[in-house]
Amino acid sequence: MTRRLAPACVLGLVVLLCAGAVFASPASGAPAASAGASRGHESLGTVEERQAVSATGVGALATGTLLTGKVSLYPRAIRLRHSGAANGRIIASVVTFTERGGEGAILESVDDGRTFQQVGSIPAAQQAGTQGLCCASIYELPTQVGDLPAGTLLWAGSVGQDAGSDRRMTQRVWRSHDLGRTWTYLSTCAASPNARGMWEPELSVDRYGRLVCHFADETEGPEGSQRLARTVSTDGVTWSPVHETVASRPGLGRPGMPIVRRLPDGSYVMVYEICAAPGQYDCALYLRRSADGWDWGDPSDPGSMLVAASGRYFTHTPNLAVVPRSDGGARLVLVGQLLQDPDGSIAAGNGATLMVNERDGYGPWREVPAPVAVPGAYNNYCPNYSSTLVPSTDGRSILEIATDYAEDGVCKAYYATGRLPGPTSR
Repeated sequence: MTRRLAPACVLGLVVLLCAGAVFASPASGAPAASAGASRGHESLGTVEERQAVSATGVGALATGTLLTGKVSLYPRAIRLRHSGAANGRIIASVVTFTERGGEGAILESVDDGRTFQQVGSIPAAQQAGTQGLCCASIYELPTQVGDLPAGTLLWAGSVGQDAGSDRRMTQRVWRSHDLGRTWTYLSTCAASPNARGMWEPELSVDRYGRLVCHFADETEGPEGSQRLARTVSTDGVTWSPVHETVASRPGLGRPGMPIVRRLPDGSYVMVYEICAAPGQYDCALYLRRSADGWDWGDPSDPGSMLVAASGRYFTHTPNLAVVPRSDGGARLVLVGQLLQDPDGSIAAGNGATLMVNERDGYGPWREVPAPVAVPGAYNNYCPNYSSTLVPSTDGRSILEIATDYAEDGVCKAYYATGRLPGPTSR
């Protein structure tokens, strides 16, 4: 899908005046939703109960607790695991817009996702000297990379989309050594050679200890096509040339939105969408694997489409969480923007469902209730767009941060934690 977030002073439905005030008016057909009561650790109820809520459709209220009163797009969150005494804290980020332009808001929870406080900000567009910010991600280094110690926080964003007809978008990386309080520009992992777009940077460390930057790339191929690509660095500063990961091809023209996770056995999985596909599977979600986090196989292979045992499937904006199992394997928890029935129609449970796989992504997936319900989710850059998931340390519950239009028409983020159903027989 790869929608574009708007410039610093205009954000889709949200108009951000350069004085910093926010005014909004929903576009025709857009839901004007608000958060429900504060429910940071609510009971999820049954799938059927959530389906009944979802069946009310566009205009229903998103559930969960408001993350911040600011415009909040593309939420990301991680639980610290390599930061010493700070391990267990949750660090979240959203893309927002102020009088400085597009920036990242960094938030922290020290009580396992019950509350969040903003602790830092990254004026990305201002520092880059260009307008436009899209689709950022946050990452904690698991091992030292160059001079960057384990525990360093990295934040990557797509900058420059609104720089005019001769724009040169960049995928820029910032670093923090103080748990997200202060940030400095580190490097650019990819830069567009032309005026076409580059989007959705995602960071990982491969088996060889190198930092890898994954992104969606429109700069090669015919107009309207897109591929998944990657670069690699041994120090986080100097990056390799671009390597292709998933190629665009006729009928499957826009692979995008890569999410990479390392499994407990040391292998890697990537989930992504493929848009510009004919029929009901346009923007369906796919998965591929890598033994080392760098070699992802033949780029012409589209990967395996992800479908639940019921035949339902997600389209648009995948995200993935890994829950280690006691036997060394992993449960995978998947979220997407829209839930569709086997015939392609919008399913009951749309915007209120996760999918779980008990076998490292092999075999069937099953549907479970999502902690945050966005029952009015539709194909738009806000409602349930690229939600983020953070499992509890014991794997029994999961935090979700999702976005929806608030009553004032502004896209905002909401969070809640809910129980994960126990594993079924494998």
